[in-house]
Amino acid sequence: MTKITYFVHGTTTDNEQGIATGWAGGELSELGIKQAKELGDLVADRKFDAVFCSDLKRAVDSAQLGFADKYEIMPDARLRECDYGDFNQKPEEFKSDMTKFIDKPFPNGESCRDVEKRLTDFVDFLKENYSGKHVAIVAHQAPQLALDVLLKGKTWEQAIEEDWRGTKSWQPGWEYEL
Repeated sequence: MTKITYFVHGTTTDNEQGIATGWAGGELSELGIKQAKELGDLVADRKFDAVFCSDLKRAVDSAQLGFADKYEIMPDARLRECDYGDFNQKPEEFKSDMTKFIDKPFPNGESCRDVEKRLTDFVDFLKENYSGKHVAIVAHQAPQLALDVLLKGKTWEQAIEEDWRGTKSWQPGWEYEL
């Protein structure tokens, strides 16, 4: 069995302005920098065999601030946020009904199923290379929802509806098992 602890990147300047960053790099805000540093302290008692993150700037910066003093950080494009296409760096109102984009891609972007395919490939990579290990992932909303679908047996509709972001119920890591 492989254990995954999933962390979300710190708050960005886009988040604070109600903007959906998507595939843009994104800059951590002062709060996001503080959150990323504190996250490393909050989970200092946990030991990871590997730390992966999305290759988008906000996730790399969060992983570096939280974990670089203890671990090598391995960015991976498969852990990127959903490509919102024409909605990258636009007001996030479109997220109020993400279910429209489960099978249908965002204009000039990806669908939730596309993110699921990327995460399926990443999970297969973990099974092959990290069996019996405990890995940390620092990434975004859509990849986490994809793990809920792949590893917790949720439908996309359930994952979107039950997303902790809707209730602002952040926690220092979510656990998954392969």
